[in-house]
Formats: sequence, structure tokens, C-alpha cells
Amino acid sequence: MPDRSSTDASSRRGGRFRQRGAVSPPTVAAKTRRTRYVIDGKLAPTPRDVSVAEALAFADRTPGAMALCVFAQPTNADIDELAAAWELHPLLVEDLRHAGQRPKLERYGDVLFLVVRAARYLDDIEDVDFSEFHVLVHRNAVAVFCQDGRWIDGTDGMAGPDEGRPLEHGAETLLDNAELLQLGPEAVLYRFLDAVVDGFYPVLRGLGIDLEQIERQVFSGDAAVAERIYRLSQEVIDLQHATSSLTDVLRALRRGFERHEIPEPLQSYLQDVADHLTRVGTRVLELREALSQILNVNATLVAQRQNEDMKKISGWAAILFAPTLIGAIYGMNFDDMPELHWAFGYPLAVAAMGGLAISLYAIFKRKKWM
Repeated sequence: MPDRSSTDASSRRGGRFRQRGAVSPPTVAAKTRRTRYVIDGKLAPTPRDVSVAEALAFADRTPGAMALCVFAQPTNADIDELAAAWELHPLLVEDLRHAGQRPKLERYGDVLFLVVRAARYLDDIEDVDFSEFHVLVHRNAVAVFCQDGRWIDGTDGMAGPDEGRPLEHGAETLLDNAELLQLGPEAVLYRFLDAVVDGFYPVLRGLGIDLEQIERQVFSGDAAVAERIYRLSQEVIDLQHATSSLTDVLRALRRGFERHEIPEPLQSYLQDVADHLTRVGTRVLELREALSQILNVNATLVAQRQNEDMKKISGWAAILFAPTLIGAIYGMNFDDMPELHWAFGYPLAVAAMGGLAISLYAIFKRKKWM
């Protein structure tokens, strides 16, 4: 049985995140893989249509070499090819075929498998969009599956007719540190995690701007602000789930430093990534607490406005009650009511109604009920 050191406490298929992508790989035959060779930390010429098996064979037979395969929009054929070349465990192949998983870390023999979720902020609709990535680390190779067809920054994996710019951009992002790459395929994984964590900062800035706008909206008395608070709270909660799960993944990676003989520079690099993620997590908690407070403030302001409205309603009800009471008394039509036959009865009743109404209005106005 494989060593499955998963950091996900929930079920294998539980904890779905909101996403805008397919939940299973497409079956189209489009070319969506970009392979890059690295020798001694530097990019090396790569054949145009090299297969996954050929890439792994090159990395195994060449000293100081490794191969990176980025699948911008993985298909079932891509998964089958990788599974055959890397001799993947059936459970791992099953995971690769199903998106919508929580971030986790598992090890199947000599293959390390990670599920990571990157986030980007969509300013036009004030929403946080998540992209799921499956990362596999072999002895001399790394494979990255973009399960939602997008790179970390949200660029479309199918931008080009053959080798789209996002494929190039994705590979270059992971291979831009020659000194780090000399330390092995784990360096590519750590560089990928660093890019994911760095991508959280623009999201935090966008959410922070939304929070400032909401604060102004609350004190302006906008009735639609409550819905906006709830929607932003949901975005922050989703981001908190992504960051907290990734924290567990990094913690599991650090626990394996000694067992898997990770070089000291890589340990320091991952610790720096973990520190950045801790700051992100702290900021997410601050946003969540701020939203909770602003929601309480909004509820208080709404209650105050409702109290003011009730004061006005009660005041007008009292003002109308006085003449209604007088009219009701003299409208009972008893035989022994001298005022009914008195010449000044009607003018006096009308004057009393008006006088009481004006007096009550003056009293309520002075008490600022009107």
C-alpha cells in the first residue's frame, strides 16, 4: 500500500471549492503540454514533440538533469500517458481525473502528489476565483496539471493555437532561479508554492479595497450593503479555507525534510514561503474579523434608523389620536350630551382637536421625534 500522508482531514471527495472550471479532464486531443529540460539549473534545448516517457528517460540518464511538464488543460490521454511513463498508482490516477479537491499532500512510493489552489481577484464582479493544480514530483521530473485550464495568474491555458503563451509563461515562472534549480525537482515544487502564495497578495488588496468601500457604504445608509457584506464574507471564508489547507501542506513538507534529505537551502526557501503564507493567513483573519465588526455596526445603524422611524410613526399616531378621541366621544349620539346643542360646541370641538394636535406636534418636535 502507498504511504498516504494526506493533510486533508475530510473525505477524499469532500470540501468542494467554488470554481469556474471542469470537474474532470476533457477528452479533446488538443496539444496542451509544454515540456522543458533543465541541466545543472539552466534551461536546455527541448525537442518540440517529446513524450513524457522520453522526457523522464532523458532526465534519468543525464547527470544533473530534470524535466518539467506543464499540462495547461489536461486531457484523459495526457493522464494515461503520464501514468504509463511514471508507473503511477491507480489511486493517484483517479485523483488526477477528478478536480474539486481540497489542498492536500500524499506520497505514492517515489511520487509526491500535491493538490494546491491558487486564487485571483476579479475586480469587475468583486469575486475571488480559485484555480486547482495537481503537482507531481518524481525522482528527476515534475508535472503540473492546471485542472481549470488556467495558470496561477488566471491566464487562459489555451491562448495559443499550439504552444500558448501561458504554457511558456508557466514553465518560465517555475524555472527562473538557476541556483535553486540545481537542488533538484523539489526546487520546482517550492517555486510553484511560492508563486501560489504570492498570488494571494493581490487578492488581499482587492478584498481590502472592497472592505473600505463597504465601510463608507454602511455609514451612508445604503440598504443594499448587507448583501455585499455577506458576499464578501463568503469570499474571505473561501480564501481562509484555501490558505489554512495550504499551511497544512507546507507543514507536512517540512516534517519530511530529514526523512527525504532535503538540502538546507531548500529548507530555508520553503520556510520563507511558509512565513509569507502565515502573513497571508493573518491578514485573512483580520479581514474576517473586520467584516464581522462592520456587519454588527450595520445592524446597529439599521436598528437606530428603525427606532427613528418608529418614533416618527408613534408621534404621528399620537397626534392623530387626540382629535380622533374627541370625534369619537361626540360621535356616540347620546341623548344627554349638552354640547351637541350648544352654539359653540362644534367650534370648541374643532379648536380642541387642532390645539391638541399642534401641542403634541410641538412637544415631539422639541424631543426630536419629528
